[in-house]
Amino acid sequence: MKTLLLVDGSSYLYRAFHAMPDLRNRQNEPTGAIQGVLNMLRRLHKEYPADYSACIFDAKGKTFRDDIYPEYKANRASMPDDLRAQVEPLHEAIKAMGWPLIMEEGVEADDVIGALAKQAEREGIRVIISTGDKDIAQLVNEHVTIVNTMSNEVLDIAGVTNKFGLPPERIIDYLTLIGDTSDNVPGVEKVGPKTAVKWLTQYGTLDNIVAHADEITGVVGENLRKALPWIPTARELITIRCDVGIQESLGDLAPRAMDKNKLAELFEHFDFKSWRRELDSMGGEPVSVTPLTVPTSSGDLFAPTSETVNTPPTETTVDYTPITTRNYATILSEADLDVWLDKINQAKLVCFDTETTSLDPMTAKIVGMSFSIEAGSGAYLPLTHDYFDAPAQLNLAATLAKVRPILENSAIKKVGQNLKYDQHVLANHGIALRGIAHDTLLQSYVFESHKTHNMDDLAMRHLGIKTISFDEIAGKGAKQVGFNQVTVEVAAAYAAEDADITLQLHQAMYPVIQADDKLDFIYSQVEMPSREVLFTIERNGVLIDQGMLNRQSNEIGMKLMDLEKQAFELAGQPFNLASPKQLQEILFGKLGIKPTKKTPSGAPSTDEDVLQELALDYPLPKVLLEYRGLAKLKSTYTDKLPKMINTQTGRVHTSYNQAVAITGRLASSDPNLQNIPVRTAEGRRIREAFIAPTGSVIVSADYSQIELRIMAHLSQDDGMLSAFANNEDIHRATAAEIFGCEREAVTSEQRRYAKVINFGLIYGMSAFGLAQNLNIDRSAAQSYIERYFARYPGVRAYMQDTRELAKQKGYVETYFGRRLWVPEINSSNGMRRAGAERAAINAPMQGTAADLIKLAMIAVQNWIAAQQLQTKLIMQVHDELVLEVPEAELDLVKTMLPQLMQNVAKLDVPLLAEVGVGNNWEAAH
Repeated sequence: MKTLLLVDGSSYLYRAFHAMPDLRNRQNEPTGAIQGVLNMLRRLHKEYPADYSACIFDAKGKTFRDDIYPEYKANRASMPDDLRAQVEPLHEAIKAMGWPLIMEEGVEADDVIGALAKQAEREGIRVIISTGDKDIAQLVNEHVTIVNTMSNEVLDIAGVTNKFGLPPERIIDYLTLIGDTSDNVPGVEKVGPKTAVKWLTQYGTLDNIVAHADEITGVVGENLRKALPWIPTARELITIRCDVGIQESLGDLAPRAMDKNKLAELFEHFDFKSWRRELDSMGGEPVSVTPLTVPTSSGDLFAPTSETVNTPPTETTVDYTPITTRNYATILSEADLDVWLDKINQAKLVCFDTETTSLDPMTAKIVGMSFSIEAGSGAYLPLTHDYFDAPAQLNLAATLAKVRPILENSAIKKVGQNLKYDQHVLANHGIALRGIAHDTLLQSYVFESHKTHNMDDLAMRHLGIKTISFDEIAGKGAKQVGFNQVTVEVAAAYAAEDADITLQLHQAMYPVIQADDKLDFIYSQVEMPSREVLFTIERNGVLIDQGMLNRQSNEIGMKLMDLEKQAFELAGQPFNLASPKQLQEILFGKLGIKPTKKTPSGAPSTDEDVLQELALDYPLPKVLLEYRGLAKLKSTYTDKLPKMINTQTGRVHTSYNQAVAITGRLASSDPNLQNIPVRTAEGRRIREAFIAPTGSVIVSADYSQIELRIMAHLSQDDGMLSAFANNEDIHRATAAEIFGCEREAVTSEQRRYAKVINFGLIYGMSAFGLAQNLNIDRSAAQSYIERYFARYPGVRAYMQDTRELAKQKGYVETYFGRRLWVPEINSSNGMRRAGAERAAINAPMQGTAADLIKLAMIAVQNWIAAQQLQTKLIMQVHDELVLEVPEAELDLVKTMLPQLMQNVAKLDVPLLAEVGVGNNWEAAH
């Protein structure tokens, strides 16, 4: 039987746009939707070879449904500009690939699909429709099947029945009852899928439901009877019209020749490098490439715009041809395991990955592990899959004992994606993973810190490969199962692919890093060693005084009750302090306060910025701010921290993510130890609960005024260099310069002003922001800024030079060469551009500070290990290292710690590390 393959292009266009990361080419043009749809079409042709095929899109303009119901699709937002820019080039690429592309004026894509499906049916041709649209389920019959490449779902008659609880011939009735919110077609009010299925099961058809409407009781029965006049219209809107007149016949949908030259132009322009290389490898005449121009209704899509600069920033790209032929094995016998262990022992590099019971690194246990030693191959070793009828698997303990020598052998080099997690998992089984040579998560982070770094996105971005996602094999949300419940066959394909693709990503990305000395330094001397130290810090954990936190939680609870009572008195009535709607009514209704900002929906905003502004003049907002701050402390820390104590270690173990902040700073989570507020007494008291065990103390060491010192070095301003070289109080020195007085005569208020200016300007604070911060008028703030730059001209020059450099390159660098991307630096949007300029000025300072604390962390841990001390690094917070030190080692640590931190780099100003000691974290400051 011949096959017709129909693709709902409109459905996939939007899905790809929202599913793909914000991919862009060298001209900063969006490419994610194009790449996503083309990749899907390439995959479809391989998986479903067809005699006829077409890709169908909605045409512009109204259809007959708009005449029936003017509100049809009225709730749809206009197409985003970044998506609109991709439509025409996508259409060009689809046609160049040899796909017939159909857009029928006045007819929706669904109706074109329906009409073509009926044509094929009449001629005895099997139909496969690729879509993510549930409406098309009404077309399914013995000749028509739906496939959804986004979810790998296949819907034949049985599939539709299992998914909806009804056969395909009842889908129109079902959708008429529940409505279609995406198309703005109302159904029967309060009737959802369960009620619709129940009624249709009981009465058989929608017509029978209507005929027996008087028998249906309750509110839904009343709603049904109210909707009776509307139901015929809803059904007409829902029904796909298979009898519409269309120009195309099946003969027009036969395979067409690929236009290799056109594709080459498109792939070249949009930086689809692996696809471009595929064209060259196909043989035949050489592919010629000319500059691409795609006309649109608004002119030349790729003509220079206000977003384009003379020399547009170019991002670092990889040059790698992916291996798409897969050869994956499942290890179920001792003989198979021995074969693979022998291969691994002989390999120069092995990619390693674990599949586990949990995402919590301290408690996760192994379900299986996968290996790859060459691109295109991989193996999965299942160990604890325990679903009904699961195949026999090798014994966990015996197998780990057999694999342990390889995992613990530092001479066998390993690569993986976020291997810190796998290292924890193995540690949970008593295995010390050694020989970690590379991590693709960190490779991506080093040369493209502004992008996403998960394996699925990396595979699509650098290899053009859509990988199997976890949700596809394990389900989503409440229906998601543990990996041990995934069938071994499905798990093997997923896990072996992970190892294979990770190895290929290393082969694609690492040469880029190796070729650049600065990137190589950041990767090999900063990020990879930091990864190992962070594993140690996470494993060490921190001791928490649970009783103290419980007492603090009770005290905060009492304060919250008092504040709530105050709020009720000020409002003149009780209300829910956590309800924005009730708060709006009280503040802007009852109390008559003038709103200062609106939410996106147009309602008066009650966010923190608004309340802070109103708190200057009104007592209730001030009480609300205090209430919110204490409530957050209680829920996030005093209530939650005791519950996060690990039952095995008696400690709290945070996780540090290296690959989040563009500046290189670490992010802490579960719990977040970097966001504990230190400006309030309650916040500082929480740090008192971070304690040392008996016989030890907490030692805190942090860099003093590190970002100002880095500014002095980067700007080479004589005044700043001199102040730091002479070990002067930089804020007092700045105050003396700005206020034109002797340094000894500077008042505390003047020093406070200077401190705000010093830190504010390196964060890009404007005169308006400074005026607000100091509660002075804008002209005075502007005068202070002008005096500052007059006294520190090197700082002004640095800021201007940095802006220009960022506009040319698209990034700035730290002192050590970390690349900090600022994608919006040439944006035509003034606010975005200004934000990017502020980031460009501050990023080298924040980034250099991040590099310094990582280098300090590495130096300190290496020293601890070399001296075989019992001292433990337990936290890294911003510019601070926190250690748990036995009293017998305290004098040595206090002496060596500042020396180690101050000597990790030589700047043109001295680095200063200050050390504090106490029985708890707060006391050590």
